[in-house]
Amino acid sequence: MSDDRSGGLKGQLWETIEKSDLRIVVFTLGFVYILFAVLIVLEQGASLDTVNPIVGAWRQITFLAAAYGILALALNLQWGYAGMFNIGIAGFMAVGVYTMALLSTSPDAVSGMGLGLPLWVGIPAGMLAAALVGLLAAIPALRLRADYLAIVTLGLSEIIRLTAGSRDISQWTEEHLNFATGGGSGISLPDRPTDPIFETATGEALIDLFVIEVAGEEFELVSSSIVQRFTWVVVMLIVMLGVYWLLLRIGYSPFGRVLQAIREDELVAQSLGKDTRWFKIKIFMVGCALMGLGGILWQGSQGFTSPNDFEPVLTFYVFIALIIGGSGSNTGSVVGAILFVGLLFEAPRRVGSVIDARVGLDGAPGTFRGAVEGLTSLEIMPLLAYTLDNLAPLQFVLLGVVLVVLVQRRPQGVLGHRTETAAAADLTKRSPRGENNE
Repeated sequence: MSDDRSGGLKGQLWETIEKSDLRIVVFTLGFVYILFAVLIVLEQGASLDTVNPIVGAWRQITFLAAAYGILALALNLQWGYAGMFNIGIAGFMAVGVYTMALLSTSPDAVSGMGLGLPLWVGIPAGMLAAALVGLLAAIPALRLRADYLAIVTLGLSEIIRLTAGSRDISQWTEEHLNFATGGGSGISLPDRPTDPIFETATGEALIDLFVIEVAGEEFELVSSSIVQRFTWVVVMLIVMLGVYWLLLRIGYSPFGRVLQAIREDELVAQSLGKDTRWFKIKIFMVGCALMGLGGILWQGSQGFTSPNDFEPVLTFYVFIALIIGGSGSNTGSVVGAILFVGLLFEAPRRVGSVIDARVGLDGAPGTFRGAVEGLTSLEIMPLLAYTLDNLAPLQFVLLGVVLVVLVQRRPQGVLGHRTETAAAADLTKRSPRGENNE
């Protein structure tokens, strides 16, 4: 009986959470926050000195979750809404970042050089450039089968990355156009717009909120650098909410209903007199512009970028985040980004640090064969030490395993079962309180 009651309480709790998209996102993020706080305490112990690394971990998780959330929402607009398979996300991010950099970076930059224009010029220009490149990719590709769009976007992404890394092109543009990408060395980027806040009295007061007095001496609970970076995370969260709202409006509009019809059966949509090719081109451009914006907010806020920041694996990560959350669900895109960053991207390394701190493994074998040989004599420590020493490459194995399991067991993702309303108003029949709706 107690088990039934426990199950009932869990069911009621989940029903309460699922009633609101905001509750789902907050619950997911809170779960990841608690998990990392526990892992850091297990690694470093519980003390005032632990507060700073915990908040630092929260900042990193929230930053990456917001970045992947924006990109997953942009991909959901193309793939989840219209069924267009774009595997060139990294390339469109690079177009946005490099366009912004070439316009807004100082001509006296350490690496590369720009025109020194304000960011309010560079950021929209980066989004526009990404949209135009998306137009160039979509027009020829959409004349063919859907598979060709994936091939075109993948090839275009690599062309963009290799072009940005070309020193010959960088030197030519510097000589003739007065800007340069920096080639393989990368290009310096403008400072974050939120940084000047901390040169004012308001910024100093914000930092002082995290300074306490212990035994007559001032103690910094959270370092000023983390507080400064957290302000940019807040900006990214606001932008992510704006992108979420935009996709919601598109989904509820007549334009969005045509996109969903195209995804389900393009031939039927064409028979109703809709120019489906033009609809797909427009939504593809909007998605590419949002990918450019996501790249600017993420890589463009690091102070420096290079072609190595836009490897094809980045596209793979965004797809995993969307698959985890559920293609076609905007809330699922955000939840998938949080789960991907928290549980698959950051957690394995944190767990490895906890094991290393608690067990103290030394002398990891240099080969996998040497690691598994100890299993014949029931010695697991060599394999554990080898695993922790090679956590980065083994993480790709974990991602692949999770992806295979998801596709087989739950292809719709965590929230893919939630169908989105095709009208601006909720037309679901609701019964009065206390009556059953049948």
